[in-house]
Amino acid sequence: MTSLGDPVADSEPLDAMFAETVRRTGASIGALYLISPDESVLCLDVLCGAPAEFAVPWTRVPLASPAPVTDAFRDDRMVWAGSQGQLAHDYPRTALALPYPLALVAAPVTGIRRWGTLLLMWPATRPSHMTQRERGHIQSGCRRLARLLEDAVEHGKPSPCGEPPRVLAAGTGHRLVSPAEAAADFAERLPGGSCSLDLEGHFTYLSSGACALLGRTAGQLLGTLPWQSLRWLDDPAYEDSYRAAVISREPVAFTACRPPDHWLDFHLFPDASGISVRIVPTGAEPPPWPAPHRSESNATPARAGRLYQLTHLAAALTEVVGVQDVIDLVADQIMPALGAQGLVLSTADAGRLHITGYRGYTAETIEQLQGLPVGTTFTPAGHSLDTGIPAFFADAEEMRRVYPEASRVSGKQAWAFLPLIISGRPVGICILSYDRPHAFTAEERAVMTSLAGLVAQALDRARLYDTKHELAHGLQQALLPRLLPAVGGLRVAARYLPATRGMDIGGDFYDVIRLGDTAAAAVIGDVQGHNVAAAALMGQVRTGVHAHATLGSTPDQVLNATNRLLTELAPDLFTSCLYAHLDFAGRRVSLASAGHPPALLRLPGRVTRPLDVVPGPLLGIDPDADFPVTEIPLTPGLMLVFYTDGLIEMPGVDLDDAISRLAGHLADADDRDLDRLIDDLLSKADTAGQRIDDVALLVLQYDGQG
Repeated sequence: MTSLGDPVADSEPLDAMFAETVRRTGASIGALYLISPDESVLCLDVLCGAPAEFAVPWTRVPLASPAPVTDAFRDDRMVWAGSQGQLAHDYPRTALALPYPLALVAAPVTGIRRWGTLLLMWPATRPSHMTQRERGHIQSGCRRLARLLEDAVEHGKPSPCGEPPRVLAAGTGHRLVSPAEAAADFAERLPGGSCSLDLEGHFTYLSSGACALLGRTAGQLLGTLPWQSLRWLDDPAYEDSYRAAVISREPVAFTACRPPDHWLDFHLFPDASGISVRIVPTGAEPPPWPAPHRSESNATPARAGRLYQLTHLAAALTEVVGVQDVIDLVADQIMPALGAQGLVLSTADAGRLHITGYRGYTAETIEQLQGLPVGTTFTPAGHSLDTGIPAFFADAEEMRRVYPEASRVSGKQAWAFLPLIISGRPVGICILSYDRPHAFTAEERAVMTSLAGLVAQALDRARLYDTKHELAHGLQQALLPRLLPAVGGLRVAARYLPATRGMDIGGDFYDVIRLGDTAAAAVIGDVQGHNVAAAALMGQVRTGVHAHATLGSTPDQVLNATNRLLTELAPDLFTSCLYAHLDFAGRRVSLASAGHPPALLRLPGRVTRPLDVVPGPLLGIDPDADFPVTEIPLTPGLMLVFYTDGLIEMPGVDLDDAISRLAGHLADADDRDLDRLIDDLLSKADTAGQRIDDVALLVLQYDGQG
């Protein structure tokens, strides 16, 4: 491998292996994604079988977004979609941006660690299932790619994130095609010539008959894009037909009118090297299709070019949750899609513009722009917000004529000021900037204006969500103990994780209660529900338990008294609870349960098992219920782990098996630091992703000194 100063040479072994993997699997399109250094984004490193323009919306894919490449990386598994229908079912956002008949697989590229994801696509003509042999070819290809990436890291090759992806032709490398070679390729694909396009859409060959029908000479058309050199083909529907042919690798046909009244039929025949196009006057005998199969889903909506990006980004904006999610999406996807190098996203609040996120600027520059009045004349932001009309400045001189100080502070060379307006109300402003002068085409302005409306709605929803989240978080923290008391003889640690769905608030609670110098109590519980009512009842239960515990009541008495309180309140919500009384003088632990999962006991030597505590009914059901007491010896080194069912309940997993698995994780955990032990248990239980229930975890270890 050569020095870092020659990145093309550095990538040659990887590119060759990637191209060989695509060829061996028979895929028509391949893409290799590598994880960014901060492991938050998958970056497209190399592409094969399609032009780079197709991949613009997916050059950087946030790891948290729902997509085949991200799921394959996160779960370290192969993701297969054998048809457009399956893709639409499993990944609707991806299917919306790729409305073509196809099959695809995303496979993790894993060696000593996970490096990224290999994406392969086939026409829908291939079988909808994958054989074990095919799966083995893909997995072995991924392993070889991982070894090459490991070698590259050893030689100091930097991360590809931030660099444009390399584009390879199918095979071992890019092949410059002459008109004569293109004509030969064309003849292989279709008897009798008309014209030929490469995979990027450029004319590479035209017959004299094609030139006559199109009304141009070969010299005027070769190397050009049809929708640019032939204005009457400048319609998204026609460009979309070309896209459909490239991606689906299936024949496509459409009809267009060459002014004033020459109607022509275009028949596109694609393969891995390009597209053969047969042009005949409408009503003439069309050429035969090469195969009887033709997908019914070949009809696609009239979108093309940047309209694809708009559709993809619009779908992404509907899934953002908080303000930071909006900032990350604009920075990671909208900025690259529009070729911008700078971003400032500001929200309007109390008459001022508060910068909530930025990219491509120094902190000193942002400090000068922070807190400007909504009607500022320092930059175009005030005028854009006042009128609701975007402002575009193609170069610094154009900006300097109207806003002389703004260009000096910004240090950029072109700007788009996009007001974020909802129902006439300014939400904020999004500023995209460029390091070089940039002429904004009418299409770009239309896309940016449309995106501004979508960003405004997403930002408004996100601000509302963040406000509710902060409110819920504050309420939850107020109801849970801020600090657990220091109890001589006990090491204590606890953790609460809210559910990731709903209001981010729940009814799980825990507490440690000091009962003089010779005893303490620990309690954990779970009120059903994830709303304000559940949180309010949780506060009442915790207060009731605390009050009865400090009176010196036994565990069954504490639960009896709390149960009577709940049945009198008649909240229509039930509560599970596990209460433990630790008697340091008598060296005994007494426990009582109201329908709660059993605590885990770990003894010196890492002997770990669930405690066999006979449970009573849930609190709030029967005012006369009994809660049997179970006693165990309190020995030095003994550890008790209390938890709520959000830690163990998983769809399709038996509850006893889940508890046994948790006990196994506890046996293997290092107990020198209880907070790290909790981190270990939570990671093994896979609580980092989506949680449908909140989780509470309380760990106590007796050191024998109490």
